[in-house]
Amino acid sequence: MGSRSASAQSRSIAFAVVCGAMERPGFMASLVAGGIAGVSVDLILYPLDTIKTRLQSPQGFNKAGGFRGIYAGVPSAAIGSFPNAAAFFITYEYVKWFLHTDSSSYLMPVKHMLAASAGEVVACLIRVPSEVVKQRAQVSSSSRTFQIFSNVLYQEGIRGLYRGYTSTVLREIPFSLVQFPLWESLKALWSWRQDHVVDCWQSAVCGAFAGGFAAVVTTPLDVAKTRIMLAKVGSSTASGNVLSALHGVWRTQGLAGLFAGVFPRTAAISLGGFIFLGAYDQTRSLLLELGRGSP
Repeated sequence: MGSRSASAQSRSIAFAVVCGAMERPGFMASLVAGGIAGVSVDLILYPLDTIKTRLQSPQGFNKAGGFRGIYAGVPSAAIGSFPNAAAFFITYEYVKWFLHTDSSSYLMPVKHMLAASAGEVVACLIRVPSEVVKQRAQVSSSSRTFQIFSNVLYQEGIRGLYRGYTSTVLREIPFSLVQFPLWESLKALWSWRQDHVVDCWQSAVCGAFAGGFAAVVTTPLDVAKTRIMLAKVGSSTASGNVLSALHGVWRTQGLAGLFAGVFPRTAAISLGGFIFLGAYDQTRSLLLELGRGSP
């Protein structure tokens, strides 16, 4: 939703469309439109993600590229954005349906947590290879995306593309455990205070706050994920031990190192949450209206 880079937030538009897809006709057109919108916003927010990655890089911000070539690696993000979004929200919606807890039940937050966790595990199967290639391109702007992809396959095989899978899942699950229940709770509270369902812009505000808060508290896990993905082949960090990576950052850079890139990460995810979680409610409402108007 992942850092949970801006591309991770593009999953929310897919959620909006897939949610209606299970019950409404013509969902393929909406799904494609939503995917295009998600990729477009990923391109807009991509510079913030590049800056965040370079701030977290073990070689330092300037040596990793500074402000030069801030769109390095963008093809990888563009290719992975749509299927990653679809995989997450199809799983999320299915698990929510499978658990079918009553909407008034106190177990609703637990259902959202379980559904989001399952969605992250599945989505990371697509997201991690994209992230590995993207982040290496972001700190090595002299290399092209396809060249980096080929080098990873040649040197490390398929396992190289999934380096950091565990650390990514361990980052994304806590993120979703914070973001989705908080977003749902804020909407419910706002609806209760004004005595009617929140408007789309209000849902967007709740999404921005929930995403930003989750981004801040999970930044150390994002730093560990970045270090693991960027580590040299054969190094101890490349083995994927999250605690070891966190300890290494703490030992060399302290608390500042653990929260490296927190500001661009939070800005990107807050903006992404505002746009896409707001678009979720708007798209869902539109699909329901169209469904009711159909013969």
